[in-house]
Order: sequence, then structure tokens, then C-alpha cells
Amino acid sequence: MDSSRKWWTLGAVLIGVFMLLLDITVVNVALPVIRSDLHASFTDLQWVIDAYALTLAALLLVSGSFADMIGRRKVFIIGLVLFSAASAACGAAQSPLWLILSRGVQGIGGAMLFATSLALIAQAFTGRDRGTAFGIWGATIGAAVAIGPLVGGALTDALGWEWIFFVNVPIGVAAVFLTLAKVDESKDPHPAGIDWGGAITFTAALFMLVLGLIRGNDEGWGSTLIVALFAGTLVALIAFIAIELRQENPMFELKLFRNPSFGGASVVAFVISSAMFSLFLYITLYVESVLGYKPLDAGLRFLPLTVVSFFVAPLTGRLASKGIPVRVFLSGGLVLVGIGLLLMHGVKANSSWTTLLAGFIVAGAGIGAINPALATAAVGVVEPQRSGMASGINNTFRQVGIATGIAALGAVFQSHITDKIAKGLAGTPGASHAGDLARATASGALNQVLHSVPQQAQAQVGQIARSAFSSGLNTLFLISAVVAFAGALLGALFVRERDFVASGHGAPQEAAAHA
Repeated sequence: MDSSRKWWTLGAVLIGVFMLLLDITVVNVALPVIRSDLHASFTDLQWVIDAYALTLAALLLVSGSFADMIGRRKVFIIGLVLFSAASAACGAAQSPLWLILSRGVQGIGGAMLFATSLALIAQAFTGRDRGTAFGIWGATIGAAVAIGPLVGGALTDALGWEWIFFVNVPIGVAAVFLTLAKVDESKDPHPAGIDWGGAITFTAALFMLVLGLIRGNDEGWGSTLIVALFAGTLVALIAFIAIELRQENPMFELKLFRNPSFGGASVVAFVISSAMFSLFLYITLYVESVLGYKPLDAGLRFLPLTVVSFFVAPLTGRLASKGIPVRVFLSGGLVLVGIGLLLMHGVKANSSWTTLLAGFIVAGAGIGAINPALATAAVGVVEPQRSGMASGINNTFRQVGIATGIAALGAVFQSHITDKIAKGLAGTPGASHAGDLARATASGALNQVLHSVPQQAQAQVGQIARSAFSSGLNTLFLISAVVAFAGALLGALFVRERDFVASGHGAPQEAAAHA
């Protein structure tokens, strides 16, 4: 491949990856506006995030196998078309269900893009240039996550929330033409085939678990539906494990977990997503709905966290190259995240946003320390030929962490708010409306609902509801901090330097790609 062609390949891959990762964070700051325009419930808002994370997690490994069979460039192009078409459908959504279903299709396209991106780069580059390309890939990931809230806020304020999706369409179309013109096809000469049994049982288990967590408060945790969903999750997981252990070429190679360090890296990936990234939804609702900031202003207030994370990541990489054990960054990073969450604890209905600032900075440093070290641990403890599978599993744990974290924390959040508002309104004429008020408060619709409350009671009811929201958010901070500290302990116990298969830290060049 000539030198110009390989750099065009990198450009096409970066466009696709930037779009799919931007859409993980760009949506958060627009959610209150989406809720207002589409009359969405708290459950709807959870699904707007989870539909994307679920399909991305469920189909990431399957997409890699599919690409090995029919061609990586072909699957990358299919992913671009799906992602762009789904983005247009998201922007045109006229109801929460329409948006949620479109987000699910977006996740399918995103899985195809993510699963093929590293393979296309590895095919195009060799030697030192490959390391450079992977480093640029990793920097692009960091940039997408860092500017997501700001881009989302700017587009929402200037053009409307629809444009956080519409903007993907021309970019995606341009990437399709670039890929067709400049990217060479590659495939596995001996593809293993698609593990349909594993894919179906894994997807079913994940969907039933998240649905059960999201619907638990409304249906009742002991209701037939919720018990059936959790029982179905268990059955599907057992079936998934049985299928993967019997498969000659499983999509999710469970034998990798015999290596304690690989298991530890997977735990860290799940914990950082479930304890920190899933909280962005609830922090955003607080900043916009309780503190009253517009989307762009909310996005600006997330910058301390994302910018610190962006600049700490390369520093971590340099320190790791000097021999500091990887588990120091994994466990130390989660400790910093836990401390950051404790520093955020204590917000009130009348707090300034700066109450969150110290926590944002400390947690951002923790995220920056974890990401490059996590990539190193995920692929550095397996043989090079299995690094693709290892990287895919680690990314799957990240997305599963976001999906289940949002659902589980949301269940606690909604229950806490309902309880606080019911107690606050006990003995007043508004007591019979406590449930409706709690649902409105959790979804960020409090100000709209207050208009239906008698004027003389609006101030009191509003204060009770905002205090309940703040109290619920503080509870989530505490729970997430405990999860982060537990993850730090497990990472320290399981990730061992002797498990790395290559010299030094054993990180193949692919590790840099996930920084």
C-alpha cells in the first residue's frame, strides 16, 4: 500500500470512530430538552442512552466475526451507512419510542465501526507507522469523549437537539465515499464463523437485566414481570456460558478469564463505566433541571473533568513506560474516581455548580490514569494473536457497565426521590400527587409540572422536589464511590505484572489505541 493510501485509511477510520464515541457523550446534555420536546419519561431518558450502549455491547464481538468473513472494509461501510441513516432517524424522531429504536440501530452501526477500526489500521500500517497510527486513534477517542458535552450543548442551544444527530449524516456520507475510494479490503483467510448461539443468549440476558432494573420501581420488585425478567436473565446467562464453553470458536472466549489479570482488567472496565460514566446522565439532569443551566453552559461545566482526563492519559502512558506497574494506574485511578465522587457528594438544591468542581478534577485525573493502563492490561496479558478478542471483550465490559449502571442507579434514584417527596408532602393536599411529582422530578420536568400546582404551594413543593433530587444524586455518588473503591481493590488483587506475555508491560502496540 502506498503511503498516501494508508493515511487516507486512517482518516476514514478516525471519522467513523469519532462519530460513534461522540454519540456516547454528546446526547447527555440534550436529554432535558429532548424530554421536553418529546414529552419523555424518566424511563425513556434511560433508554435513550441504554439502547445505544446495549446494541453496541451485544454486537461488538459478532461484528468482528462478521467482518472476518465478508471483509472488514465492507462491514465498516455497512456500519457507516447504518449509523448515518439511524442518526437521521434520531433527529427526525417524533416520539420517545421512535428515538429509542433509532438509537438501537445507531448502536448496531457503531458496533460495526468499532469492531473493524483497529483491524483496518493494522492492515494498512506496519512498523513504526503502525504505532503512530494507533496513537492517533487513541487520541481521537480521548478527544471525542472530551468534547462530547460541549458539542452537544452548542448544537442543542444553537440549532436544536435534532442536530446532534443530523450532523452525523453528511460526515458519514463523506466517510463512505472516502472508504470506497481509498481503503483496501481485507478479511481473515480462515474465518471462524459467527457464534449465533452466544450472540443471541448474551443479548437476551443483557436486555432482560436492563429492562428489569428500569421497570422495577413502576412494576414492583416482587411482581411477576420483574421476577420473570431476572429469572430469564439467569437462564440466558447460564445458556450463554454453556454455549461458549462448548464452542470451538466462541465469540466471547471465557478461557481468557483463567488469567487473573485479564479478569481484573475486565472488572475495572465495567466499574469505571458503571460507577462514573453512567452518572453523567444524572449529573446533567441536576445541572440543567435543578441548577437551571442551558445545554451549552452545562457542557462547559463538564470541561474540567474531560480536559483533565485528556491531558492525564498521555502522562500515564509515559510513566508506565518507565516501569511503574499497570495495576498502580488501574487501582489508583479508581481510587481517585472514588475520592472525586465523595467530593461531589453534598450537593443541594441551591448549590453552585462549583460544588462539583473539585470532584470533577479528581475524577477526571482518575479516568485519565485508567484508560491507557486498561488498554495495556486488556491486551498485554494474552498472546498477540488473541489481542483482538481481548480488546473486544474489554470494550464490551465498558458498554455493559454503562447500560447496567444507568439502569441500576436509575432504580435507586427514582425510589429515593419518590420516598423523599412522599414524606415531604405527607399530610398536605399534594400528597395524592406525590408519585406523579416524583416521576417528573426524576426526569427533569419539575418546572413544567409545578405550573399545575396551586400558586401558593409552588414554592414549598418545588423546594421539596429539588431537595429530593439533590438527596437522590448524593446517594448515587456514595453508591458509585463504594463501587469504585471495590473495583480498585479487585484490580490491585488480580492484575499482576507476571501475567503480561511480552517484555516490560507486555503491551502490544494496539494498547495505545485505547488510550
